[in-house]
Amino acid sequence: MSHAPPLGALLRQYAAGSALTCDPVEQGLLNRGYRLRTTRGRYFLKHHFDPETADPAAIARQHRATQRLADLGVPVAPPLTGTDGRTVAVIGGHAYALHPWIDGRHRHGGQLTTQQCARLGALLGVVHASLERVMPTQGRSPARPTEVTGATEGSAGAGGSARSCAGDSAAAEGVDPARGADPADTFALIDRLLARVRRHRPYDAFDELARHRLLERRALLERHADRRPPQGGSVGWVHGDFHPFNLLYRDGEPAAIVDWDRLGVHPRAEEAVRAAVIFFVRPVGALDLAKVRAYARAYRRTAGAGPAELAAAVHRVWWERLNDFWMLRWHYERGDTRADPQFPAASALAVWWTREYDTVCEAFAG
Repeated sequence: MSHAPPLGALLRQYAAGSALTCDPVEQGLLNRGYRLRTTRGRYFLKHHFDPETADPAAIARQHRATQRLADLGVPVAPPLTGTDGRTVAVIGGHAYALHPWIDGRHRHGGQLTTQQCARLGALLGVVHASLERVMPTQGRSPARPTEVTGATEGSAGAGGSARSCAGDSAAAEGVDPARGADPADTFALIDRLLARVRRHRPYDAFDELARHRLLERRALLERHADRRPPQGGSVGWVHGDFHPFNLLYRDGEPAAIVDWDRLGVHPRAEEAVRAAVIFFVRPVGALDLAKVRAYARAYRRTAGAGPAELAAAVHRVWWERLNDFWMLRWHYERGDTRADPQFPAASALAVWWTREYDTVCEAFAG
């Protein structure tokens, strides 16, 4: 097994018995995960691999947060505590955590009833309200914004989802977190990507779609360049990566919210909008607005968020999507095609959202 974890030392540190089986699960970009069965039970072993999220102190903070959330009844999967009283095991310079294995399935919005969508929105509102109770409130400042989507299939343990991160794209383009993307920077990026598309050989259907969407987006931005959002609103503690592949369902109900690597301080309503856009986008690139409406009303109720806060978040996330090309940057700059299947719907969504802007705002804030 490549990157095999040091099972002997880890299991001794957690007094978790002897290993019987250890199988890799879908690997994400921020961690590696293993389905572990020992003489004491079943576990999810998480290797915090990405340098940006592998700091043991930050991981321990996430662990304390999830334990406090669990004490409040939020469905999470807090880690086990080792014999040294710590939840993070650092062995050979690598950070690990051992979680209980959670049987469950990931569900996208098309698999949820309208009532389940309302419960989903209520759950995220409870998460945000509960984080305000369990996390420090003094001296907080917004962390770097991160847009994350993911893709995986089937069951997973705590933190077992695959992930795709676009925060580095925003950082590379110098996005002002207070105001969002500058259209001048986006126009320059579009030109660079178009040049890469023209040079790509063999020229294929993906190249043709990319070219079409880049030209289309440039025309949209020229038309709406004066709608760059003002400085963002109030911030609060958020999960940071709330989407279908970080939520496990069992028997039709949420069993565990996993992958808290991006826990941080951000505009909370923007997380609610981003999550809805990922959950409820249809393959044709439109949102299921009936489900969005049920989700958003329940979120506003449990989070204590007003319609104006949601409307402002809708505008900021719309602008973010209008200027965002992380999937194409991965494809053409990194040669990484894992996000390619998401591109048709995601690129169509920006166009549809622009056309249906008022209707989308009403669904979230009405």
